[in-house]
Amino acid sequence: MVDTKDFINLEPSLSNPFGKFSDGCAMDDFSSQNVVTIDNKLLIDLQHLFIGPVISEGLYSIVYEGEYKSMPVAIKIIQPDMSANVSPERIVKFQREVTLLSKVQHDNIVKFIGASMEPALMLVTELMKGGTLQRYLWSIRPQCPDLKLSLSFALDISRAMEYLHAIGIIHRDLKPSNLLLSEDKMIVKLADFGLAREETDSEMTTEAGTYRWMAPEMFSMEPLKIGVKKCYNHKVDVYSFSLILWELLTNNTPFKGRNNILVAYATTATKLRPSMDNIPGEIEPLLSSCWAEDPAERPEFEQISDTLANILRDVCRSSTCSPNVFEPEHPTGKQLVNSPVTNCLMDKDAESSKKKHRSSCCCFMSTYDNSL
Repeated sequence: MVDTKDFINLEPSLSNPFGKFSDGCAMDDFSSQNVVTIDNKLLIDLQHLFIGPVISEGLYSIVYEGEYKSMPVAIKIIQPDMSANVSPERIVKFQREVTLLSKVQHDNIVKFIGASMEPALMLVTELMKGGTLQRYLWSIRPQCPDLKLSLSFALDISRAMEYLHAIGIIHRDLKPSNLLLSEDKMIVKLADFGLAREETDSEMTTEAGTYRWMAPEMFSMEPLKIGVKKCYNHKVDVYSFSLILWELLTNNTPFKGRNNILVAYATTATKLRPSMDNIPGEIEPLLSSCWAEDPAERPEFEQISDTLANILRDVCRSSTCSPNVFEPEHPTGKQLVNSPVTNCLMDKDAESSKKKHRSSCCCFMSTYDNSL
């Protein structure tokens, strides 16, 4: 942790560099549809917040290491657009992220601390000192993580997604750069809920997410006519997970060398998937089913977690592993499936039961519609 004497008090440091709201006024000056409405219980006390060095910087936000009430935190600050104002789109996205992240509680999801609307839009979460999963994989390339560690990471991710889907939330941007590691690089937590939505919400952008990890059904090879709707459901996260699992096992970038347009074409039109070369035989059925073209054929994360736990148990059988690895984060009263991987994945009865609870797709307007 950076020494507190090196921290800069947040309020004066953000008075100008991070832009302003409309004409320097409070958020109330926006039209009613663009006003940020956040429960006062979620707001932090700026007098106890300090910022330190930059952790990462993106197109729309900068993340700082910081401290809140003597606790190390990560501070995500939404960047203004070219007009030096925070755009309405970023405001809505910020509000959505705060609202959803404040609702979730899981050991494999980054912990929400609080938010602030002035002097800038800020989201404060627990600090994960191990950095992103993406940076970790880059740092050890061309070597791969130990198989037990890769499976353990995958199980952490699956359990987080199992929890989200159980409460009706789709992440929609599952990728290595949105997964954070503990300082000892042993635990992974899901972060960045900027594109997450409740599955019942019908106003979603056509191509939400990052092309390389997006499910084929989210792509539009040809522009949709105005008013035409396209549907998808929570199984888009399962597809994204399959590519992350593949990366953990190979330490390669999926579809490396292809630009976004070519990735979209390859996965949708030619149904291309990453190579199975050097993938352990017992994991191949899991990957194949998770990135299936038909979303209905992809397993639920409950099944994925059970399968991964079984595989990891077999891998650890001759070595010492924590028994907690194999225990569900949120027990359902069910025992882990002891049948072969393929049986676990292709259990049609279990799939049909899930469909009864998730029969409605999340629909969204075409890219010509500017709604989020």
